[in-house]
Amino acid sequence: MTEDSAALDRIGIVDATIEDRRSIRAFLPTPVPRNTIEDILRVASRAPSGTNTQPWRVYVLTGESKARLSKALLAVHGDPVAVRDHRHEKPYYPDLWPEPFLARRRKLGWNMYDLLGITKEDKPGMRHQHGRNLSFFDAPVGMIFTISRKLELGSWIDYGGFLQSIAIAARARGLGTCIQAAFAPMHRVIRAELGLSDDEIVVCGLSLGHEDDSQRVNELRSEREPVHAFARFSD
Repeated sequence: MTEDSAALDRIGIVDATIEDRRSIRAFLPTPVPRNTIEDILRVASRAPSGTNTQPWRVYVLTGESKARLSKALLAVHGDPVAVRDHRHEKPYYPDLWPEPFLARRRKLGWNMYDLLGITKEDKPGMRHQHGRNLSFFDAPVGMIFTISRKLELGSWIDYGGFLQSIAIAARARGLGTCIQAAFAPMHRVIRAELGLSDDEIVVCGLSLGHEDDSQRVNELRSEREPVHAFARFSD
């Protein structure tokens, strides 16, 4: 193999892995070995961060520890009054959605609900599906990510690279992931269950495991804008 063909092979593998990554919302119970999880996190830790601050902290949950957390979260989710008291410590979404972001958000949501057979009038069905986040979509591995509240915007940006690296490293190993903002508003429950320090802010959660390809929700493919729509080139 020539140097040029080896480089093309690397490009093809990397590009295919990135393009194949998507959010998985139904998993098989097949366990993921601990050494595989550790390898994924080790590779992802090479993500860039300003002045090498590496702002991420990860809580990896399996078995009973994952089940206990999900049970506590779903107890709050099942109480409409209690759940209203739970908010993000750091805002993730805007209070008022401008276009074109609102249209993209709505399209993804209705495409997913269509696959699940949930109509616009089926509010209980929507609520149930949202609650599926809190059981990590039945994935065998759940992760909770935290960041020090002493850090600023740059470290949150760095965190995105780390999360993307986890998703790509997992996909390269034949595993699926879903990065989930749904955990962040439930930080008080998570703090109590996992014993987080007062300095830690919950960033998000993540489900990891083998995709259940018998479930239609995993047919969902989100659309992307063409490069010319978001990039400006100047000579």
